[in-house]
Amino acid sequence: MIKTKTPKLKLIAALILLGISAIPALAQSSLKNINQNLRYSRYSRLSPKIIPIKTGERTFKLQMPIEKIEENPVFDDYIFSYAVVSSFSEEINEKNIIPLTSDRLVKDTDRHFYFEEEVSIPSGQEEAYVILVAKDSRQGDQYSYHTDLISPFVTDIPEFGAYYDNGIPFDQTYINKGEALIFDSEKSMSLFHYFYPQRFDVPLPPMETRAAPVPKDIKIEDKGDFLINVPQPFPDQGYYFIQSDTSSQAGILLKTTPQAFPRVNDYDEMVDKLVYISTRNEHEKLRTATDKKKALDAYWLNLTKDPEKAQGIIKEYFQQIEFANILFSDFKEGWMSDRGMVYIVMGPPSQVFFDLDKEIWIYDDLGSKSKNNFTFARIKNIFTPNYYKLNRSRAYQPEWFQSITLWRSGKMAF
Repeated sequence: MIKTKTPKLKLIAALILLGISAIPALAQSSLKNINQNLRYSRYSRLSPKIIPIKTGERTFKLQMPIEKIEENPVFDDYIFSYAVVSSFSEEINEKNIIPLTSDRLVKDTDRHFYFEEEVSIPSGQEEAYVILVAKDSRQGDQYSYHTDLISPFVTDIPEFGAYYDNGIPFDQTYINKGEALIFDSEKSMSLFHYFYPQRFDVPLPPMETRAAPVPKDIKIEDKGDFLINVPQPFPDQGYYFIQSDTSSQAGILLKTTPQAFPRVNDYDEMVDKLVYISTRNEHEKLRTATDKKKALDAYWLNLTKDPEKAQGIIKEYFQQIEFANILFSDFKEGWMSDRGMVYIVMGPPSQVFFDLDKEIWIYDDLGSKSKNNFTFARIKNIFTPNYYKLNRSRAYQPEWFQSITLWRSGKMAF
């Protein structure tokens, strides 16, 4: 199993103060122009999420777990708020910002602050999106997360949820195989789950414009139904899709991974993940080596000519792998996704902007006026509303090879 009262006058004063404080964080902003780079930072203090559950034709329960990355964070150090908008360009202002004060806090656990709100989308409104913001009042850092409620990229929202054993909504996209979750629904006593044992190839480099091969056959195993409110284990490695109604497209994707995930499990996995910074010959030599540890030691030493520098690169590179797995796993492990690949090689982006159909990463080139932009197209997918593919271009080649050279020389650091 995965573990994880205010007097009236004071409450009114707190609401007024928080409302005033929260507005500057979002006022004059829209989903389209909010920089969400802290979503991918290696030094974030919090990680907010929104997990919606459909409760009616146009009503939703917004489950908002905020993971505590910082050790023992103080609630009052942050200003929490959310807003529901009809488009990525709609202005976010005092008319639609809802402060999330301590009296709205549903749970405060060792790992999460947890809010829960009910929202209703007006009849006739064709699209709806919600953004959750946590502003650090000490430094001014703004942590943002948004999701679709009604949009062209979401066919339907599930009417059930997955939870840790303490009742906090499951806020990851992966689970180590053999572990269990609890599912709950107000409309179903049991759920159906399907298993996909499919394995994937690593993505093509950003400058490779030819089409990637498409798997011809996707194997599906019907695992039957299971009861809600009973711990449900997931024993096989691959990915599961859980549904309450098999005639609907709504469901929850759950990637199942090795026990060590998001970290690297063994030397074979280390070899696999060096594909991004190795030549074809180097990688093939590592793959076919009988003694993987010995081959890896020789590989790193050959690159750096310095054991101490080699240790630094190894730590840095596989930390990037770990973050990519945490941030970008869907039905693929995060390091194998397009965003994961770019994140590993180029590092965390300086700026991150979203539009309805794309995500844009901007890398500021220190010491010059140039910027490197990576655009990921959003692809409609039954399993996840957050599936993105890189718009590949030969123009990426100089910056890509430059970053690989920095990795191989031991000079890449974030």
